[in-house]
Amino acid sequence: MSDHEERPENGLRKELPAELPAQAPTPPPAPEPAPAGEPVSEQPAPPQLTGRQRLIDGLWPPRLTRAQLIVALLLFGLGFGLAVQVASNSDGDSALRGARQEDLVRILDELDDRTQRLEDEKQGLEKQRQELQSSSDQAAEARKQTAEKERQLGILAGTVGATGPGITMTVQDPKGAVESDMLLDAIQELRAAGAEAMEVNGVRVVANTYFSDTDGSVAVDGNKINAPYRFQVIGKPQDLEPALNIPGGVVQSLEKEQATVSVERSGKIVVDALRQAELPDYARSSSR
Repeated sequence: MSDHEERPENGLRKELPAELPAQAPTPPPAPEPAPAGEPVSEQPAPPQLTGRQRLIDGLWPPRLTRAQLIVALLLFGLGFGLAVQVASNSDGDSALRGARQEDLVRILDELDDRTQRLEDEKQGLEKQRQELQSSSDQAAEARKQTAEKERQLGILAGTVGATGPGITMTVQDPKGAVESDMLLDAIQELRAAGAEAMEVNGVRVVANTYFSDTDGSVAVDGNKINAPYRFQVIGKPQDLEPALNIPGGVVQSLEKEQATVSVERSGKIVVDALRQAELPDYARSSSR
């Protein structure tokens, strides 16, 4: 071994391979030259979108299918209908909401009285049935009840006179502004309050009575009547008079037309105007 050769230290060092020269990075390919006469333009890099922008691009503009559009229209119609119903109920309740406590108590009393009348009628019918079932002479009892029922139906039909407690309502009309529909409203209100027999200026009022305007005046069943209009009504005075004086009722409506209304209670009212019994042209009894 020559003296010029280096010996490994402690016998552990090994010869290392010769270091390789570092390679230079490969340059990107040069762009092809543009043809002669054409301007050279640089291509801008596409913008980078954020997450929010990608979300907005996915949601707008909306992409609705036909089924989704039909469901949306149905939901809109349902919501509109509910809104209209709520508004109509609010309008219907506004009159009672604005009423005074005394008026509300009076209306409740009238409802209780009507309920009581219906209950009394039910009990009367049940009593008649029991009398028929328990009477020893059922034929005589049946004839008695038939005569009583005929009398009651005659009062309702106006073929017999009637007397009993009730009220007298007089309507003075100095301006001639009272029309037939106002008097008809009074009849309907009295019927709802339990009136059993009525006449207006000597004309009996029954189920098929009609009011009309004729030559500047009012006609009842074709019979011309003139002011003052006088109503003779049989029924419970404690129910009839308050029904006419409720807020926005008959009396206030007539007073708005500058008419004067007076209502008097009486223990005996006579309704003696009669109507001829009319046979129906087509209706026949179904009993055999």
